[in-house]
Amino acid sequence: MVFHSDLDNTLIYSYKHEIGTGKKCVEIYQGREISFMTAHSAELLRRVRAQAVFVPTTTRTVEQYQRIRLGEEPPEYALVCNGGVLLVHGERDAGWYEESRELAAGCQEDLQAVQELLRADGNVDFEIRDIEGLFVFTKSAEPEQTVCRLQEYLEGGRLDVFSNGKKVYAVPKALSKGEAVRRFRRRLQGDAGSGKLGSPIAAGKKGSSFSDSVVVAAGDSRFDISMLEAADVALAEQSLKLEGIQGEHVVYLGEEGIFSDEVLEYIWNIYYSGG
Repeated sequence: MVFHSDLDNTLIYSYKHEIGTGKKCVEIYQGREISFMTAHSAELLRRVRAQAVFVPTTTRTVEQYQRIRLGEEPPEYALVCNGGVLLVHGERDAGWYEESRELAAGCQEDLQAVQELLRADGNVDFEIRDIEGLFVFTKSAEPEQTVCRLQEYLEGGRLDVFSNGKKVYAVPKALSKGEAVRRFRRRLQGDAGSGKLGSPIAAGKKGSSFSDSVVVAAGDSRFDISMLEAADVALAEQSLKLEGIQGEHVVYLGEEGIFSDEVLEYIWNIYYSGG
């Protein structure tokens, strides 16, 4: 199995989010503990990682992602910058990034125009960041108003505009998390077939090859919808029920407990507990 998972509010939680007393710090920033996992999720993730190919798939930048500690060793793979950057053993994959830049090339004028609009937006109260030449990020005191202005300008063009709390993003549609999942699937299938990869892809964990592995994805926000739709099995936070995620492969979790616990319990119980 290949397990693509969002991080914030899917596997890990801000110090502002109540997840009980049994928790483990997974991120320190400027000397402060700022992100946590439940102890139960941390243990389940350790077990799942021993069996599956775990791929954090996040909009965090490389620097933001590398602050996180999800176990004794970092995951072999990570898709960061909304899937625009692939890390392999913590190192950037140059070919993947070059392809991402090519996918975003047709959007550069739109991204420049978005930055100009944001500079003129009185609600914007944070620096406007060009992330790796791939997408634009800032914060707004009135994010819904800022997003509406951008959407009106773009008129359903080549960029998607999202808000998450005060954060506002303008991202090329070609660099969605869903497209990253599809690219990663093709990449690993090709590498497995060529014999370039060793365990767990070419040889396969528990004796299975990547070509017959299921792709599971977990996420909690609109950023994750394309990823959930691209997976074979989608584990979605229950608040996404109103978003109209396409497909009969979607399982909604998190109504009765902590979403991260329920995601990892589902994976362990369905795929591995009887193994």
